[in-house]
Amino acid sequence: MEKEVLISFGKKVRELRNNQQLSQESLAEKSGLHRNYIGMVERGERNPSLINIDKLAKALNVSLSELFKV
Repeated sequence: MEKEVLISFGKKVRELRNNQQLSQESLAEKSGLHRNYIGMVERGERNPSLINIDKLAKALNVSLSELFKV
């Protein structure tokens, strides 16, 4: 169950990033996170903290709640 949540969240991040035609590197720069970390989040391999989720939301110009919509 936990892994499914991480995979779903990662897919949403990837979808939003791709919709904005951003590379993982560009999103990393905008969010202040490492490119490898972005990739791991998108693959559901990392459980990001709320602080990092907020950084991703701001970098993607979406609300926190938007990141959790399936």
